[in-house]
Amino acid sequence: MLLPENEKRRLEVLEQYQILDTPPEETLDELTQLAADICETPIAVIGLVDAEREWFKSKVGLTAPEVPRSESFSTHTILQSEILIVPDTLQDERFAQNFFVNSELDFRFYAGVPLITSSGFPLGSLSVIDFVPRNFSLKEQAILEKLARQVMRYLELYRRKNIENNSINRNIFFKNHPHLMWIYDQKTLQFVDVNEAAIIQYGYSREEFLQMRITDICPPQDVPILLNYLANNQDELNFSGRWQHIRKNGQVIDVELFTQVIDYAGYDARLVDIRDITENKQIEQTLHESETRFRTVSEAIPIPLVISRLSDGLILYANIEFIQTFRFSPDHFSNCLVSDLYHDPKELQALLEALDQHGSLQNYELPLKRADGTSFWAMTSLQYLTFNGESALLTVLSDITERKNTEVKLQEKNEFLQNIFARLPLMIALIDAEGKLHWVNQEWEDVLGWQIKDFETVDALSVLYPDPEYRQYVINFIQSAKRTWADFKTQVRSGNVIDTSWTNVNLPNGQIIGIGQDITERKQIELTLKAQAEREQLMRAVALRIRQSLNLKDILNATVKEVQDLLKVDRVIVYQFAADMSGKVVAESVQPGWTVSLGVEIEDTCFQTGGGVEYYQGRKRAIANIYEAGLSDCHLQLLEQFQVKANLVVPILLQVGGDNPASWLWGLLVAHQCSSFREWQENQLDLLDQLTVQIAIAIQQSTIFQQAQNELVERQKAEINLRSALAEKEVLLKEIHHRVKNNLQIVSSLLQLQSQTLKDPEVIRVFRDSQNRIDSISLIHKNLYTSPNIGHLDVADYIENLATSLLISYQIVAGQIGLETNIDIVHLNVDQAIACGLIINELISNALKHAFPQQQTGQIMINLRNLGNSIEMIIQDDGVGFPDNLDLSNTDSLGLSLVYDLVTEQLEGSITLESNQGTVFKIQFPRICL
Repeated sequence: MLLPENEKRRLEVLEQYQILDTPPEETLDELTQLAADICETPIAVIGLVDAEREWFKSKVGLTAPEVPRSESFSTHTILQSEILIVPDTLQDERFAQNFFVNSELDFRFYAGVPLITSSGFPLGSLSVIDFVPRNFSLKEQAILEKLARQVMRYLELYRRKNIENNSINRNIFFKNHPHLMWIYDQKTLQFVDVNEAAIIQYGYSREEFLQMRITDICPPQDVPILLNYLANNQDELNFSGRWQHIRKNGQVIDVELFTQVIDYAGYDARLVDIRDITENKQIEQTLHESETRFRTVSEAIPIPLVISRLSDGLILYANIEFIQTFRFSPDHFSNCLVSDLYHDPKELQALLEALDQHGSLQNYELPLKRADGTSFWAMTSLQYLTFNGESALLTVLSDITERKNTEVKLQEKNEFLQNIFARLPLMIALIDAEGKLHWVNQEWEDVLGWQIKDFETVDALSVLYPDPEYRQYVINFIQSAKRTWADFKTQVRSGNVIDTSWTNVNLPNGQIIGIGQDITERKQIELTLKAQAEREQLMRAVALRIRQSLNLKDILNATVKEVQDLLKVDRVIVYQFAADMSGKVVAESVQPGWTVSLGVEIEDTCFQTGGGVEYYQGRKRAIANIYEAGLSDCHLQLLEQFQVKANLVVPILLQVGGDNPASWLWGLLVAHQCSSFREWQENQLDLLDQLTVQIAIAIQQSTIFQQAQNELVERQKAEINLRSALAEKEVLLKEIHHRVKNNLQIVSSLLQLQSQTLKDPEVIRVFRDSQNRIDSISLIHKNLYTSPNIGHLDVADYIENLATSLLISYQIVAGQIGLETNIDIVHLNVDQAIACGLIINELISNALKHAFPQQQTGQIMINLRNLGNSIEMIIQDDGVGFPDNLDLSNTDSLGLSLVYDLVTEQLEGSITLESNQGTVFKIQFPRICL
């Protein structure tokens, strides 16, 4: 345990306040309550830290008047000058193992301000405590520090009041005390006051004393020693020593001085109690030899030994072992009373009373106090004796602190374990191998309803497990002492049976600790979850079957079988209503030995006469006993016909479409219990209700599928008729294209024949141009009627064939003029294709005739591509080119005029001519979506 600096002086200062073990003060109680209210904590205390304890001068939320210093939070607070805040005690290594943190008190938050005197000594703290971790705001810290300062001001006022009262008492005590006494100023060493006994003993008058210093009554050779002694002890609150003084008549006397600090009329003064020991000195000389012999013997004894005067308890002798044990120094051992060794003088008084009664006292255990304020446990033996002619008390001690600490730790550990066992949310029982109870905790009694005293003369196992065979099973498990958990059905005091789970721990003495818990709720949850899982599995299976199969009969048969297996009932049926509300069983799963209803003619007029109206509204019924359910006679007769004693009934409702959808009662899903009456569970009824939704889906899906099948047959018939009509139309269109192509070929042949009779080259050229134009149109119709798709024209193939035909028509030598095409997949209708063919015919013909004079070689390129919503066609050659001033909209050339008109009017596009290096015709026209 850490101690503040100057701990001894701090304790002396605390003692000066004379406040320990005093009654409550209303002012301090109000400050404590204010701290608890402002900081919103359940506990607030003003604690003063004594040598072995923290005593609570004021407290809110606590009943204990004090706590051991070793467990005190203020022990840490007084080690610092500022507020101590511990947000979470379990996270602070200084407090994590503290009793008040780990016990049922469960202190989790602490904030304390040290109560520091004006001279810098911490007396204790103003503290607030909470049961939960929390943060402490700056505002709360400031308020708590202000309250602490108010507490300290009150303590100072309390101290001054005591000083004033003591001063009055001291004056009376001082003047009339039989001991020689005087008071001197510590700074000037001037006498301030002197009592009558001192005046008589020393022979000086009061006025003479007040004109003197304390050095004036000392032998001159002792003055330097005295001044040095006073300088070394000026920080001590009290000290003692032996000196020689000179009386007024010159006589030298031996005195013993006891000095302590006091406040006297504003002086920093010392009160000196003087005892004339001149006679004692002579006696001491006489006894010196005998004492020497005694000390030699006593010092050889290796245990603490002390002799004290019986009249006042003054220690007359103590051996070295005693001085070392109690940590006395030579300066502090003088004038020490044996009562100073005890925490409470009443303890010594009790020992003396026991000593008077028995004559001697042996091996009495009690805590004692060392000179430095620490404590230890001792085994004490006392005996009366006479020492140096005085009645005295011999005390022999033996330090048993280590043993006592071990006992305390064992006791605390036992109490701790007992508290844990008592508060654990587990049943704990101590039993022997035969199953006899020796101890149980509170949880065991709370859960089972029995108390251990109920089984003093009764076998506990026979009460908890009345069935002999089952009880033997329990005994076998106990005797096996397996470190595994096993579940049992245990009968409690009320007669109910609960589910419990137990495990065993073998002890070395042959006893067994049984550890158990009530798992009834867990078992119920497990059963509920199991039933829910089974229901969900069934729902998934039914839903999967509905998705995989459109056969309603298969779905219904599988559903009733799985429901029967899951609910463990005797029969499950699906009952379907006809339009007149008569009905029949369309699916059934029944246990052997019970009447089969599937395929049996059922005469039931209940529904036809208005019975079962509630089923139209979606009502479900769980009937535990058909004879107590208020059923109609016709309904009872029908159920008796099929041996039914209890049933579950859920309607199967289908949604009828429309603006205002309504439900249509298609049938019922029914579970029958024939062997006995039966209490149904809510989840069983819910299961059937959920299944009816799936069945309704299957019914509607089957109906829709049948309608779709019918529509599909009708659609297939219509498609056959449509394909037949389309085939006839395609044949007709191909015939038309074929005949148009033939007619154009005839015209082309006529022109060819006619040109052979002509002599004029220009006329022949005109005929050939016309023939080429007709051939370009004819080629389109040929491609259309030979194409597999009557509406699709292969533009790339068409342009390739057209350009090649033109090269052949103009008898171009191979290798003289090359032809390059780059044709995208372009969709053209017949009109666009004819226009493009004529344009290509005119421009390529023109290039073949004029672009390459004198059999010059060259290249002709045709590009056709899609440009968004437009089509671009480029016809280009690298020949001699056109004149710069050529206007396509106004030219004498028939071919170019035809091209211009076809582009602008037929294709509704635009054409540009570039003639820098050769000739480039760029044509753009809108793309028609087919």
